[in-house]
Amino acid sequence: SAVAEPAITQRHFFERAREGQLTGVRCEKCGELAIPPKELCPACGERAWRPVPLAGEGTIASFTVIRVAPRAYAADVPYGIAAVKLKEGVSLLGRIVDIPLEKLAIGLPVRFRPLVKNEQTSVGFGPA
Repeated sequence: SAVAEPAITQRHFFERAREGQLTGVRCEKCGELAIPPKELCPACGERAWRPVPLAGEGTIASFTVIRVAPRAYAADVPYGIAAVKLKEGVSLLGRIVDIPLEKLAIGLPVRFRPLVKNEQTSVGFGPA
């Protein structure tokens, strides 16, 4: 029998993210929602994912300010990284953009935005 392709791969996740669409995966067996996509459901171990478009809106659950960074990002410091609890209930780590660091607070509403640098897309969050 043919091996089922993963519903959405990391590569698809970042391609869609670049277009501004945040995509999670939901387990058809147990209903667990995951982001970014994982190989197997962390809750039940099945591989029965289907893609779920997410609104990209959430609130900061925790954050840290990076003041010393790897050389590739040295010019960017200081910057904030936050764990954002999306309104769908999953959390995602991303870089904070266009919000002054002194305004960062747990519970602050933010919205997903793709960060593209040298063809690499990463997850960012800006003002809601």
